[in-house]
Amino acid sequence: MAKGPVLIELEGEVASTSDVNTAPTLPDPVASAAEGRAMQTVAKMMARKPSFLGRLFWSVTLMLLGAVISVAAWDFAAGLMLRWPILGLVISGLLGLFVLILLIMALREVAALGRLSRIDGLRHAASGALENNSLPAAKVVTARLTKLYKGREDTRWGRDRFAALSGDQMDGIGLLAVAETEIVHPLDEQAMREVEAAARQVATVTALVPLALADVATALTANLRMIRRIAEIYGGRSGLVGNWRLTRAVMTHLVATGAVAVGDDLLEPFLGGSVLGKLSRRFGEGLVNGALTARVGVAAIEVCRPLPFRTTKRPKAAQLVRRALGGLFQTSS
Repeated sequence: MAKGPVLIELEGEVASTSDVNTAPTLPDPVASAAEGRAMQTVAKMMARKPSFLGRLFWSVTLMLLGAVISVAAWDFAAGLMLRWPILGLVISGLLGLFVLILLIMALREVAALGRLSRIDGLRHAASGALENNSLPAAKVVTARLTKLYKGREDTRWGRDRFAALSGDQMDGIGLLAVAETEIVHPLDEQAMREVEAAARQVATVTALVPLALADVATALTANLRMIRRIAEIYGGRSGLVGNWRLTRAVMTHLVATGAVAVGDDLLEPFLGGSVLGKLSRRFGEGLVNGALTARVGVAAIEVCRPLPFRTTKRPKAAQLVRRALGGLFQTSS
């Protein structure tokens, strides 16, 4: 048996060991593990279209529960009326008040759905006026826009500015440009702040809370609240059903375009690949979830905005991520 080191000669060209810059980089298991699984789970869950059998099952179940509860409540009130008339009258009054509250809530949901539909129609009308450069159509759109925000103090200055400048516009594109700049653009700033806050919250909770499914629950609630707030900023005021439909529309669009499958491309421009590779797996996952939340927010802005982006710049998820999460790191040049 030979003593000492054994030299094994390799056939073919051998890379020089003196130049480490030419050596191939190894894949970083930490960086590659950060995939934003919580946001991908939320997006797929919200975008999944229920089957016909599932919708039929829940419809029949709700109707049966409603019938059973109604009959039981009626029998309960009727029995109290026979035994204790005064208490029976009180319970009957409370049941009537409960039914009245349900009707009011249903009417508010219908009004919220109608308001979202009006904003969607306004956006389509504005797109048609821009495409044809029609001044009469643009005047109709701006009249509907000012009526939508009438009574809101945060848009008063913009509406006054639009009223002062609209008379100088000679075409539809110029008129809608003034309306977008003076009335809608300040609302964009509010909506982007909501997106930044939601992205920061999702990233922080995912990184710091190690509980199972806590990141999924946080991502779901934060995104639902963010989409509702964005709709309220633009005048949607979506109710429970409206917010759910709006969220499903946003998530369906993101899943169809594959926007929820990528996260590192939003982080590397301002973190750098070296910094991203040094992060712990949990912290990297939180940053990716925050970045994907920013993408959801940008999609919600485009859906809820009453005018299409034309004069002002469309917000980019990378910029929102930089503003929301960039302060967490100190990168050296």
